Amino acid sequence: MLIRARAPLRLSFCGGGTDVPPYCDERGGVVLSATINRYATATVVPGGQSFTVRSIDYDQSITYGIDDPFVYDGQLDLAKGVIDHFRRQEKLTEGLEVTLHNDAPPGSGLGSSSAITVALVSALGELLRLPIDHYYIAKVAYDIERLEVGIKGGKQDQYATTFGGFNLIDFYPGGTVLVTPLRLRPETIWELEHSLVFAYVGGGHFSDQIIENQVRNYETRRTESIHAMDRLKVLTQDMKRALLVGDLREFGELLHLAWESKRQMAKGISNSKIDELYADAVQGGALGGKMNGAGGGGFMMFVCDPLRRYAVQEALRKAGSQLVNLTFVEPGVRTWSLQ
Repeated sequence: MLIRARAPLRLSFCGGGTDVPPYCDERGGVVLSATINRYATATVVPGGQSFTVRSIDYDQSITYGIDDPFVYDGQLDLAKGVIDHFRRQEKLTEGLEVTLHNDAPPGSGLGSSSAITVALVSALGELLRLPIDHYYIAKVAYDIERLEVGIKGGKQDQYATTFGGFNLIDFYPGGTVLVTPLRLRPETIWELEHSLVFAYVGGGHFSDQIIENQVRNYETRRTESIHAMDRLKVLTQDMKRALLVGDLREFGELLHLAWESKRQMAKGISNSKIDELYADAVQGGALGGKMNGAGGGGFMMFVCDPLRRYAVQEALRKAGSQLVNLTFVEPGVRTWSLQ
């Protein structure tokens, strides 16, 4: 028997950072995001007297006895956290062979770490025949990643990859999360794909440090940072409305305003290299853009008039960026078994 789960990676258009506690727990947060045709995949083969996890991407492998305590040493810690959670909470008593693969590395800003966590949670839920839904999967993945393993970050990634598609995700004070799918016209999605330019700028971001700075700024009540996050929530709602009516020019212009606000949240979100690339893209004709994820490196995206798309691409190529083609996908995590 073999169980496989596949979870799509995500683009966060606006609101990233407002989903990070304690801000969202006290003031509420909101994020607009969509999933793309890059995936994290977890394959589980039950049986045996040990837990073995292999990462195809990193050429790493770990093995523990069924009752052995896990050592969190930076090697496949998220997989250890998921297995340990199900061992403690859901009576996982048999051995497993787990194989992991991700289409994008950690630090890409596409939520790849959370996607692999969600995929493995979903696969083990299927194995144990648990009565779970999307909210359960996302909540458990968040708890494991942020609270049990202790990797700093927000709440959006787990919900985005679990539900899939274009979503407005609200994070209410007290911890309640509401995912609202956007019913966009197909023509709007196609035109948005044709208006977007993606560039990998390297230097994978150090999200832990950036998020620590952001949290510290909020906890010390740094006015500029709090105002920036409050402003992002307003812009997120504006961008949602622009998408719903298919006004992609306004969407691109709002993306620019959102990036300007996000840069005010914490040190390290941008740097001189990113600022130069952004300026080159705008000079080429981009309406707006942003760095995905916490910032500092990884993937940048830009919205432009399709007639200026080639000029924007050329500007980014000349600046040394690697262009990538991405499209949007609708389903979130999917799990299936084979005999």
